[in-house]
Parts: sequence; structure tokens; C-alpha cells
Amino acid sequence: MPKGYVILTESIKDPAGMGAYSAASAPSLRKGGATVLAVDARPRVLEGDWHGDRTVVLEFESVEAAQAWYDSEGYQAAVPLRHAAADTNAVILAGFEMPARPS
Repeated sequence: MPKGYVILTESIKDPAGMGAYSAASAPSLRKGGATVLAVDARPRVLEGDWHGDRTVVLEFESVEAAQAWYDSEGYQAAVPLRHAAADTNAVILAGFEMPARPS
């Protein structure tokens, strides 16, 4: 089963509000089994346009685990804080598993 990834691009309007969101959402990340792979305020855009001034990449054991975290009561309690402090795009992606090579 492939890993699940959540990617958020955030255009922060209220840094203090994002701090409150981070504190409120942290317990849900631990409980949901998330691994924070990246938090970058200056991603290098190679092509096209990129939204926001911070990008976050989270890893979960599966897409289902990522969705369960996002839908969890603990995380959903923090979401209004993020909505008030930033304009965000968020996606869940399925990881890629390389097919076995024929022998």
C-alpha cells in the first residue's frame, strides 16, 4: 500500500494566528501518525506559478490515514484557525510504488 502525502501551500496573512494553528494542530499530527517531511518558506519554483509563502509536506502510512487525520475531530478543531490566518491550498496524494522489474 503506498504512503499518503498531504501538501499544503499557505499564503500567511496573520503569523501569530498561524502560530496558534500550529500549536492546535500538532497533537493531531502526532495522533494521526504524520511525519513532517518539509516546511519551507522559500520553495524554489522551477516552472509555473506557486501559491503562498510556505509549503508543508506531511507523510502518512496511507492515503486513508492521511484522510482520517484531515477528517479527525482534533485536526478539524484547528482548521478554522488556519482559515483565519492564511489562504491555503491542500491536497492528498498517493505515493508511488515502483513496479517490480521482470527477472
